[in-house]
Amino acid sequence: MSLQCGIVGLPNVGKSTLFNCLSNAKAQAANFPFCTIEPNVGVITVPDERLNKLAELVNPKKIIPTTVEIVDIAGLVKGASKGEGLGNKFLANIRETDAILHVLRCFDDENVTHVDGSVDPVRDKEIIDAELMIKDLETIEARINKVEKQAKTGGDKDALRAFHIFTQIRDALMKGNSARTVTFDNKDDAKLAKDLYLLTAKPVMYVCNVDEASAVNGNKYVDALREATKNENAEILIVAAKIESEIAEFETYEERQMFLEEIGLEESGVNRLIKAAYHLLQLETFLTAGPDEVRAWTYHKGWKAPQCAGVIHTDFEKGFIRAEVIKYSDFIALKSEAACKEAGKMNVEGKEYVVQDGDIMHFRFNV
Repeated sequence: MSLQCGIVGLPNVGKSTLFNCLSNAKAQAANFPFCTIEPNVGVITVPDERLNKLAELVNPKKIIPTTVEIVDIAGLVKGASKGEGLGNKFLANIRETDAILHVLRCFDDENVTHVDGSVDPVRDKEIIDAELMIKDLETIEARINKVEKQAKTGGDKDALRAFHIFTQIRDALMKGNSARTVTFDNKDDAKLAKDLYLLTAKPVMYVCNVDEASAVNGNKYVDALREATKNENAEILIVAAKIESEIAEFETYEERQMFLEEIGLEESGVNRLIKAAYHLLQLETFLTAGPDEVRAWTYHKGWKAPQCAGVIHTDFEKGFIRAEVIKYSDFIALKSEAACKEAGKMNVEGKEYVVQDGDIMHFRFNV
């Protein structure tokens, strides 16, 4: 399942430094705009402590975690929608991603230049928002022009429905609101809106890149951003990219944990960011456990058992008979599949079962 989160932001806010912490693929991190010309793609392991705990009980030959793709996209500048900087190429790269990690500079450092001369994450956010909205307005206006005549004079019901949906989105954009603030109760309407692939419709997480002193509780810049985004359907995460790059240099888990404890963090910002990106994409994990492997499998939240079976192999979905499900907490408490069966903690589920995050699954199928 190949889904991508794109890291975006103005030049010199810490995008590539953060990407380098996330991935073994080393993007060039330099103190000048556009050092990342082509998107760098990293396949990132999703941290999941449940795998190790299961492995202690099952003793498998191997452990296989799930992954998510992160794309480092070149820095945007004001006027990108009109071709400034890397312009349309930047916007096209965003369009190809499924969610956006918007990195904002929330630290003072006279040695790192800011493209606009001062640190102001709210202004920086608004610059990128404006560029994305301008591009979305171009898209929506073109679609409205296509259906308007049919909707008003041709009696085409589908065109009329599309016209109403498109105009709602256009009105929101004209008011300076993102397309994701427009919601539809009707599934068909929501799908029609989704099929526009608008830039501002993508789920967004604002990543506040702070200094070491602000790594735990944030600072005035983070507070200002929280206030500015309180009415948005978006999340905020605090990360100190410079510290994360130092953590990445430690060779052992124990060394990393000691360093984190010293600065007051329970978990690295990179781990928190990967997990948050995974959930931003509306992804969850089911598990399989046996002597050959303990493995995490990615599925979309809300999927039913046959769809999840298809993640392992398409034949599993085609010939689905049933799913044998053990809750993770029961497996850990009872320590084996056999003990869970004996205690009545293995449930047999059919085609309508909605898989839950952390379910340990065994699929029965016939092809």
